[in-house]
Amino acid sequence: MAGETSAENDGLDRLFYELASESRLDILKALQAKNYRMQELARKLDLTDTEAFRQLQRLSESQLIQKLPEGAYAITEYGKLIMRFSESFEFAFKFKQTLLTRNIWRIPDQFINRLGELSQVQLGTDAVEMMNNAAQLFEAAEKYIWLIGQKPLGFLDVKAAEILQKGVTIKLVFDEGSRKFFEKIPDVKDHFEKRVVPTVPAVLLMSEKFAGLSVLSIDGRSDSAVFYGNDAKFLKWASDLFLYYWEQGKHCYPV
Repeated sequence: MAGETSAENDGLDRLFYELASESRLDILKALQAKNYRMQELARKLDLTDTEAFRQLQRLSESQLIQKLPEGAYAITEYGKLIMRFSESFEFAFKFKQTLLTRNIWRIPDQFINRLGELSQVQLGTDAVEMMNNAAQLFEAAEKYIWLIGQKPLGFLDVKAAEILQKGVTIKLVFDEGSRKFFEKIPDVKDHFEKRVVPTVPAVLLMSEKFAGLSVLSIDGRSDSAVFYGNDAKFLKWASDLFLYYWEQGKHCYPV
């Protein structure tokens, strides 16, 4: 590409090498939050001055950070972009054993491209614990409860009236193959509504405060492996995924 020297364009292997150091990654993460002088970074990250200087030199040469005129170091715009992408690698690596058995590709590409927003979630695999978390989500919701599912949660029938009395709205999205499971749940105009889509990519239960996501297995089943949390980025990702399917869905029964 015009304007780039061979040293600047020597392949992804150099970039991955620079990101392969825990101390360099820690420096980049710290500089995402604020600018630091070398001695400040050394103290914060428990590095010697010599090691901090060496790592800052490497990152500067890679143009991931820059030294400002007043002496502090700052992450570059390029560095910010690389760190944004690295969040997706962090999520994939952290949960690789679970992802090996998941058909993540059922999820639309635009949401796969944003998987870094799930980097702060936790993974639960105990069915009883996950049901307790779901029950607590229902209890704590103040504005809405949204569900993408294949089968209704057992306590939805029991809790629905109580939740609606609190002024919480409920919206459900499910696939054609699950129609029989949701038929018995009545719509309540402006408060409880269901929509059907041809297929769903995952099971999602969320409120304005908390979300849980179960990516379907390779054979299309959901199980007790659930990504969950209340991190703002995860909640935004989850709400965008729900609304993507909600807007595509059709009213399956008169409201």
